[in-house]
Amino acid sequence: MDALPPDHFLALSRLDAFLGTSAETVYDTSTLAAHDFDVDNRTGFMPPQAPPGRLPADWEAWELLLDSAIADPLQLGDKPGLSDADKRRSEAWRTSVRELPVIPITSLLRSETDLRRAHVVLAWTMHFYIHSLPPDVPVVVPAPLTIPLFQICAQLKLPPVLTYSDTVLYNWKLKAPSSKATPDLDNLQSRTLFTGTRDEEEFYLTSARMELRGVEALDLMRGTMDEAFVGDDLAMRRITTYLTRLASVIDDLKTIIAGVRQGCEPMVFYNDIRPWFRGADSGKRPWAFEGLDSDPSFEYPAELSGPSAGQSSLIHALDMFLGVDEFSHASGLTGASSSSSSSETTKKSAFLVRMQLYMPRHHRNFLNHLAANPRPLREIVSTRVGEEIGDELRQAYNGAVGALKRFRDYHISIVTSYIIQPARRVAETQGQTDLTGAEEVPLKGTGGTDLARFLKAVRDRTAAAVIP
Repeated sequence: MDALPPDHFLALSRLDAFLGTSAETVYDTSTLAAHDFDVDNRTGFMPPQAPPGRLPADWEAWELLLDSAIADPLQLGDKPGLSDADKRRSEAWRTSVRELPVIPITSLLRSETDLRRAHVVLAWTMHFYIHSLPPDVPVVVPAPLTIPLFQICAQLKLPPVLTYSDTVLYNWKLKAPSSKATPDLDNLQSRTLFTGTRDEEEFYLTSARMELRGVEALDLMRGTMDEAFVGDDLAMRRITTYLTRLASVIDDLKTIIAGVRQGCEPMVFYNDIRPWFRGADSGKRPWAFEGLDSDPSFEYPAELSGPSAGQSSLIHALDMFLGVDEFSHASGLTGASSSSSSSETTKKSAFLVRMQLYMPRHHRNFLNHLAANPRPLREIVSTRVGEEIGDELRQAYNGAVGALKRFRDYHISIVTSYIIQPARRVAETQGQTDLTGAEEVPLKGTGGTDLARFLKAVRDRTAAAVIP
């Protein structure tokens, strides 16, 4: 196994910066250091440098198709009042996609970053293709997209659909050159947009800013796991300090998500941006993939959800570190509609578990190792209850869980503003006046969930993780 670089997240020393001490002891981080998880100490789950904005010349044809879709710009196929000129331009672009030759990906296999860029380009292009189709036309993804996309997905262990990593983690660049190890939160811009609007960019960048603020949370997790290995009273005091700080970081995440209101209008998001995200699971038409039978290893995906905040490894890591995942990732929280049959619901695993399949595979490995920690934090806190130092530790732990619950409270308010209320307004304009409550209408998130019921259940399960 290759050694981790000295500035890698997993190779850093103990968190003495918070405590003003120095230590020469070597600590056990074996539960995290089994692999390189592609988690950087400066940028967390985001890459330490801006992702490449272009593929090598052999795949320039893919880049040009995406450029054209953005420049035209293509419109949603079900947009009210779509002009004949828009329809013709859209069909001409889709024809150019169908006429493209199938380009081999062999040389791409040498570069993980190029493979990621290829997934970004092809997934965005596929969503442009699907959602610019007239609403009465079947969805058939042409072979020039299907074949290379499925091949790339096999390498990256990702589904053939747009994901959170395509819209956030690998979709940014710096506004101005900077030598800072961690980019300033206001020095980011998105590379690719469906609508070209500030609203859409702010929606993605809000998540990117949260990922960067979450770097400190990951550092605190690592330090806590080091101290848990030591396990003495001094270690418990240090963990108490880290958990108190973690609660503050989570509250900062809530403040950042609130900032989306300053740059993204709810009705613009709901009507103009969100429809481009839809996966097959949240749409009305099934997706067919031309060329799927060209390779016996290709299989139709079991599900195809669109990009969702549920695919953020940061939030999953917080759940797992705090031991909240046994509540928030419970098997009953499938995200299925209450109208689904019982057999259909039982076939689904917990929604947040399924969302891990849409994460970069190295990040999934990180979460798996975090979940397999032989010294779980929640267990440590529980066993110390009743001791003087244990009561302080419990209060700090409950403070961090409370901050996560507050974060989920605010996330529900964002979802209400950006999805539930706009859906009601749209329904009212269409003469559907019976929408008196969110539970009466199984509104779906971009990940395909029965939205309001699911988010409230996860929030309530998170609150239940408090240790009395």
